[in-house]
Amino acid sequence: MTSYIDHDQPPLFDSDPEPRMIRMLTPDGVRVPSGEYDGFAAELGDEDLRGFYEDMVLMRRVDAEGTALQRQGQLGLWVPLRGQEAAQIGLGRALRPQDFVFPTYREHALAWTRGLQPEAILALLRGQTHGGWDPQEHNFHVYSIVIGSQTLHATGYAMGVSLDGAVGTGDLERDTATVACFGDGASSQGDVSEALTFAGAFNAPVLFFCQNNQWAISEPTSVQTKVPLYRRGEGFGVPGVRVDGNDVLAMYAVARACLESIRTGHGPLLIEAFTYRMGAHTTADDPTKYRSEALTEEWAAKDPIDRLRTYLETDTDTDEAFFAEVDAKADAFAERIRANTLAMDPPPAEQIFDHTYAEPHRLVEEEKAEYLAYLDSFEEAEK
Repeated sequence: MTSYIDHDQPPLFDSDPEPRMIRMLTPDGVRVPSGEYDGFAAELGDEDLRGFYEDMVLMRRVDAEGTALQRQGQLGLWVPLRGQEAAQIGLGRALRPQDFVFPTYREHALAWTRGLQPEAILALLRGQTHGGWDPQEHNFHVYSIVIGSQTLHATGYAMGVSLDGAVGTGDLERDTATVACFGDGASSQGDVSEALTFAGAFNAPVLFFCQNNQWAISEPTSVQTKVPLYRRGEGFGVPGVRVDGNDVLAMYAVARACLESIRTGHGPLLIEAFTYRMGAHTTADDPTKYRSEALTEEWAAKDPIDRLRTYLETDTDTDEAFFAEVDAKADAFAERIRANTLAMDPPPAEQIFDHTYAEPHRLVEEEKAEYLAYLDSFEEAEK
């Protein structure tokens, strides 16, 4: 068979070697222009930035407590957040109350911006509950463990928003955006491709929010995709943008721009928050088995909290008393959530059966009776 490809020539199609990264704060805490997104951060005052800083510090303490509680046998599992605080706080603070978020299982900081207290997440991972919270109360869906499935739920919800006429009306309190959170590993799942297909075809008001922490569970992004993840949606009609996920200002500005476009009725968009998972995938994982300590140390120099602190110290009137106050709040916060977690009583055994279906189910009732009888047999043996 004759080949018509000249292998000495460059490829006919080449991926973008230097994708644009939207950034407003350098790793050294220096403010830099970001072009068309600058205006979306112009409204932020020093007090707003101090609020972002406090949010991130508190969420890092939640992460530290979650890890410690799991190691002490108080949680079945913990999913670390460290390093991704800016990506989630920036997006969360750009949302409006009517927007609806569909998380994965690592969105602890995003949950915080929706008014969810950490104890709800800790209770879930402790096995106290099998849902965690009322999604309607916070416009924040329950965590999704099945990789990528939440993107389909988010897209379906967004299609419903369109059918309800809650997009493109010009009413700031009515127009709604939906957020589909997922990670770099989930971007390879068929569910995500299906969600992008429907979102593009139906012009659904959904923001695909990919936190690219570069390692999925144990494989680098480079083995999953030949192009940057922000371009994954192009073929489906979902334009994307890459943002420095360790820069809370850039995250806020780009999220605000995208969300406003979506609420106006211009269709779905994708944000790739380029960040790094400083800890393990979960407390059941050992990242030293698959990535180097040198790489982690390199990213430690790009820490989102440190860079915002540097900016606050050098470019605003924020004094040391503020940082000391935040640290004290974090200490009290950690003490509170630890005490509340340790005080949680085991849930009644029948609870898992009672909330399986909305209506009584004969088979579930039979299984419930069988299981409760099994538990009672231990009490009788002790007697």
